[in-house]
Amino acid sequence: MKVLIIGGVAAGTKAAAKLKREDRSIDVTILTKGKDISYAGCGLPYYVGDVIHDKGQLIVNTPESFRRLTGAEVKTGVEVTAVNREDKTVEAVELATGEKKTFGYDKLVIATGADPICPPLPGMDLEGVYKMRTPDDAIALRERIEQGDVKRAVVVGAGFIGLEVAENLASKGIRVSVIDMAPQIMPPFDPEMAGYVENKLADHGIMCFTGTALEGIEGKDGKVARVLTSRKGMKADLAVLAIGIRANTAFLADSGIELMPNRTVKVNEYLQTNDEDIYAIGDCACVANRETGKPQWSPMGSSANIEGRIVAQNLVGRKIAYPGVLGTGVCKLPELNVGRTGLGEADAKEAGYDVVTALSVVDDKAHYYPGAGSFIIKMLADKTSRKFLGLQVIGKGAVDKVVDIAVTAISLGATVDQLENLDFAYAPPFSTAIHPFGHALNILLNKMSGAFETFTPTEYQAGAADGYRVLDASPVPTLSWAPYVDLTKIDGEIEGIGKDEKLLLVCAKGKRAYLTQNRMKAYGYTNTRALEGGLTFNEVEDPSQKEE
Repeated sequence: MKVLIIGGVAAGTKAAAKLKREDRSIDVTILTKGKDISYAGCGLPYYVGDVIHDKGQLIVNTPESFRRLTGAEVKTGVEVTAVNREDKTVEAVELATGEKKTFGYDKLVIATGADPICPPLPGMDLEGVYKMRTPDDAIALRERIEQGDVKRAVVVGAGFIGLEVAENLASKGIRVSVIDMAPQIMPPFDPEMAGYVENKLADHGIMCFTGTALEGIEGKDGKVARVLTSRKGMKADLAVLAIGIRANTAFLADSGIELMPNRTVKVNEYLQTNDEDIYAIGDCACVANRETGKPQWSPMGSSANIEGRIVAQNLVGRKIAYPGVLGTGVCKLPELNVGRTGLGEADAKEAGYDVVTALSVVDDKAHYYPGAGSFIIKMLADKTSRKFLGLQVIGKGAVDKVVDIAVTAISLGATVDQLENLDFAYAPPFSTAIHPFGHALNILLNKMSGAFETFTPTEYQAGAADGYRVLDASPVPTLSWAPYVDLTKIDGEIEGIGKDEKLLLVCAKGKRAYLTQNRMKAYGYTNTRALEGGLTFNEVEDPSQKEE
C-alpha cells in the first residue's frame, strides 16, 4: 500500500512514524512545502524569550534523521497544488525549481496545518512585522531583539500564543501592549476569569486593549514606527501578528473534498473525509467536541499527535473512533499559569445544560510548605444530571494537574458524586491533604446541596447583591466601611444584625464566609449569601460610595 501524507509537522510526522511501526512494508511518503519538519511550534515563544537557548532544540527531527528513524520518505520544498481523486494522484510543484510533479497514492492523509492570518492592511510588509508560526519566525524575532534597540512592542492577538509572546518580550525588558478585537483576552475562558488574568498582566506591565481592531502599521525609513488601531495609535519598534490561523486547504478547492465554513476539512469519527481513501488530521481538520458531539476545530499539537496515531491505525485496518476534543489548554504567563477544559458557562447553557458553577480559592499545596500559593478554580456541572462539565483554573503552581483530572472526569462522563472522595496523591510539597480539585469539588457540592448559598463574581458584578448589607467575615477586619463579624465569637444572635436581613458575607477567599454563613444559619439567619472568590477575586466597594 502506498500512503501519501501532505504536511510534515506534528500530525503528518506522527501518522508516518506510527504507520511504519504498524506495518513496515507500507510505502509512506511525506510531502511538505517547508524546509523543516517535526518542529516544536508551541516552543517558539520561549525561544524568543531565551528560555530555550539553542534554536536547534526547536527541530525535533530533520528530514534525514526522520527517514532513518522511521523508514518514511520526506520530500521538503514541495507544495501540493491539487488533488485528483479519480486517478488518486496529487499535483505538486518543486518550490526551488518550479518543476511540476505528480504523486500517486492508495491512501491520502491531509495534514497541511494552518498559516497565520495576515490581514490586508497598510504596513504589513514593513521591517519589524513578525509572525509566530515557524522556527524561522522565532529566530528572526529573537535576532531583532538581540540588536538591543527594541523598546516597545505591540502584539496583535490575545490568545495563548499572543500572550506567551507578550510574556517573553516583557521578560527582555520590552514594554508590551496587546490588542484584540474580541471583548476579552483568552476567548475560550469565561469573561470573569479572563478579566482577572488581564488585571494581573497589567500588574506586570503588559497592557491589554480588548475590543480594539488593528487598522494598519505606519513606518519610518521602512521600519515599524506606529501601530494603528481603532482605539489609538501606539508607538512600537516591532509588531507581532498572533491574530489567529487559517487552515491550509486552498489546494482542495476543486477536489470535491468537503470543507467546513472556516475552510477546515470535515471528517467523521474515523478522521475520514467524504472520500473513504482520504483522511485529514491536525490543524487543517475539523473534529468533534467530546461533550456535545458538535464540530470543533482544535488546532493544538496535542490533538494533532493523537489524531496522527489514530489515523495510522485505521489505515492498517483497525476501526478506531476519535472521541473528540474538550478545548483543553494551558498557558504560562508572568507569575501566573492558566488552564481550562470542557465547556465554559455560556457554551454549557447553549448546549442545553442546567448549569451550576462554583468559583473557589484553594491552596495549591500545604500552606506551610515553601512556595505554597493558591489556585482559583471555577467548576461547572449540570444540576439535573449532576454531570461534571468543565473547569478553569488560575494560579502560580501546577494548574495542569487540576486540568488533567477534569479531562479524565469529563472523558469518562463522571458526575460530581462519582468524583467525590477520590484518593489523590498527597504530600506537603505537592498538594493539600484534601486535594485542590477535591476541595473545589466539595465547595461545588455544598452549593448544589444548598448548604453554601452564594453570589458568583459574575452575579455580583451584574448587581445581584444590590440591597444586601456587606459584612466583613475575614479573620481580622479588612473592610473599614463594613460591620465586622468574628466567626469565633458567634454563639447566638449578633447584635445589630437582623435575622431576616439581606446579608453579603465577604472574606479573603470565600472559605471564612462559608464557615460564618454556616454558623449564622444555625442561629436563625435566613438570608445570607457568601461572595465566591472573596477579595482575592473581586473588588468590593462600599455600597454608599457606589451609589454616589
